[in-house]
Amino acid sequence: MKGRVLIIAGSDSGGGAGIQADIKAVTALGGFAMTAITALTAQNTLGVHGVAGVPIDFIRQQIAVVLDDLGADALKTGMLHDVPVIEAVCEEIAARAKGVPLVADPVMVAKGGHPLLAPDAVDTLKARLLPLATVITPNLPEAEVLVGRPIRDVPGMREAAAALRGLGVPAVLLKGGHLEGDVVTDLLVTADGAEEFVSPRIPTRHTHGTGCTLASAIATGLAQGMSLRDAVVRARAYVRAAIAAAPGYGAGHGPLDHGVTVDPSRIAG
Repeated sequence: MKGRVLIIAGSDSGGGAGIQADIKAVTALGGFAMTAITALTAQNTLGVHGVAGVPIDFIRQQIAVVLDDLGADALKTGMLHDVPVIEAVCEEIAARAKGVPLVADPVMVAKGGHPLLAPDAVDTLKARLLPLATVITPNLPEAEVLVGRPIRDVPGMREAAAALRGLGVPAVLLKGGHLEGDVVTDLLVTADGAEEFVSPRIPTRHTHGTGCTLASAIATGLAQGMSLRDAVVRARAYVRAAIAAAPGYGAGHGPLDHGVTVDPSRIAG
C-alpha cells in the first residue's frame, strides 16, 4: 500500500525541515506526499531569517482541493503559527477528513531558536488541534510549554506524557533528545501503557529537521496500514539512519540525508 499523506505545514527554503523534509521522508518510505503550505520561511542551517504567512483562505483551499479529489490515508501537521491558522486547519480537517489518522507535531521553535508559534496560540493549539490528533510528537521544550512545567528526566517525561494524554490525545510520542546523556529515550504512551525506546546518541550537529522527518515518517506508516507502534519503530530507525548519513551541509545545524540507502521496512522493532 503506497499511502497518501497530506502534510499541512510551513516551508523551509533550506530544504532540511518543514514541507521539504516532509515530502522527502514520505517519498523515501514509499508513500505519496501532498501538501498544504501554511507559511514560507527564508531559512538555512544558521536559522530562520524571515517568515511570510500564507493567506488563510488559500490554506483552506489547498486542504479542500486535495482532500476532495485525491483523498488522504493520513495527515501530518507541522508549523501552524497563529490562532487563525490553527482554527482554519482544524475546521477543514474536521469537515473533510474525519477519522483519518492525524500526526500532529506541535512545532513551536526552529532548531536555531526562532519562534514559530505565536505565544497566544498555545491555548488554541491545545484546545483545537490536540483532540483531533491520533498521536502528537512534541520534543521536551514543546511538551514543557504544553504542560506548564519543566521536564528534567525520564520519570518527568512519563508524568508529562500522561498529562498530555489528559488533554484528549489518544497517544503521545514524547521525544527525549533534549535530555543530556549518551542515550536518547523516546516515550510512547497510549491507552495500553507506556513504552520506552532507547538508542545511543549520535554525536553530530546535523539534526535539522529531525522532528518534521519523524512525524512524517510516522504518518506514512499509519497511511500504509501499520500499527502506531510499528510506525514509530520504523520512523525512528529511518531518522537515525538519516542522521548518521547526514551530508554535512551548512555552517550550522545541517540537514539529514533523507535519501539514505536503508530499507526501513526490513528493520525490526
